Amino acid sequence: MAPASPDGLNVLILGGGISGLTTALALTKFAPANKVPRIQIFEIRPEPATIGGAVNLTPNALRLLDHLGALPIIRERDYGRTIDYLEVFDVYTGKLAESDFSGPDGKGLGDPPYKALRITRGDSLKGVLTALEQHENITLTCGKRTTKIEETADSVTLTFEDGGSATGELLMGCDGIHSATRLKHVEPERKAVYSGVSNAFGFAPIEKDFQVHFECTAINFARRGMLLTSFFSPKKDTVYVGGLMQVADIGSRDGWKSVGADADKTRADLLDRFADAKIPCIKPLIEKTQDFYLWPVFTLSKFGKWATDRVMLLGDAAHAMPPQGEATGIVFEDTVLFSRCLTRWIEKGRPNTMKEAFDAYEKLRRKRIEAAFEESKDVVRTVSDAGVVGHTIKTYVIPWFLWWTSGNRKKHFIEDVTTVDIGY
Repeated sequence: MAPASPDGLNVLILGGGISGLTTALALTKFAPANKVPRIQIFEIRPEPATIGGAVNLTPNALRLLDHLGALPIIRERDYGRTIDYLEVFDVYTGKLAESDFSGPDGKGLGDPPYKALRITRGDSLKGVLTALEQHENITLTCGKRTTKIEETADSVTLTFEDGGSATGELLMGCDGIHSATRLKHVEPERKAVYSGVSNAFGFAPIEKDFQVHFECTAINFARRGMLLTSFFSPKKDTVYVGGLMQVADIGSRDGWKSVGADADKTRADLLDRFADAKIPCIKPLIEKTQDFYLWPVFTLSKFGKWATDRVMLLGDAAHAMPPQGEATGIVFEDTVLFSRCLTRWIEKGRPNTMKEAFDAYEKLRRKRIEAAFEESKDVVRTVSDAGVVGHTIKTYVIPWFLWWTSGNRKKHFIEDVTTVDIGY
């Protein structure tokens, strides 16, 4: 791959997770051929975090991973399991609905067609990291904690806890919900707020003759939460089990860590919520799950500041919200659309200031993010504790809601933001 060009931008990225890595790939892919940026990524952890649960990569997410060169690597390594359709169950009465990814001819959605992929966060990150290694213009440095961000009319400088520093023309804050970029520079007063729900997840090894009630992925609604059960590899020898449920605020990050470290307590809580399910495999799957983790879901307010003159927030750093089925795809769209706006500004000869490209991106993106934020509120309501009557109403509403919103979902799934008109 081509090295950085002397005429390319000098870009700093805070955050070595999926958002920061795909931002680096997108800025490289969409840069003018003779102006490839020099990109330095700084991650606070001692190494990229390849642990975590299993995520659903929707067709639009896979399309963008393909554009960025990561999907072929994921396919070659046989990471993940393809989802033709997602099944929705009431744990007491049975199947409620399906959400289809296979398209009218069974090949997927869009042109070219893509289905969905259930994959661990670790495997998806490994695929992106391997794609990143093919670009000489990108470097990733781990173990860097940012203590100060200073911005001038011409540059942005990061100062690190170890005494080092880095200076660039552009800083991308891709450092998640507790973003140092946002809290130290862009909008310090905009802090993460606990949503009221948490995700308890782990992995359950199963025997070959173990019977499950789903083809690949099932969302199982109960009176006191929602349990996701899914295969995530072609072997089908392990099931991802994740419970999204209403949990009282513990009040501190250390408190959450302490409670989350007690896997037996988390398992007991899940059994208390879901063991009365009439679906036979639910209780044994919870019992078989190893090393449960409890992950509180934090959010940001719907509106907020995304940028200064030379600093831009992307992904959860800008607009964290409860999971609503398309979160990862939204992050990938952020990175590609921002990169296209920045490239257009460069191609126009860098008129005025870089903020012109930032404003174009925000004008393009705000409406979509605000709509997704409203959708995420429905998730919180749906997984919150309910009595028998409330849950019964929920089982009638969910199929109707999936039908009512299917058109918008399909529109998002087939959209290719690498070619959509960015209006700039």
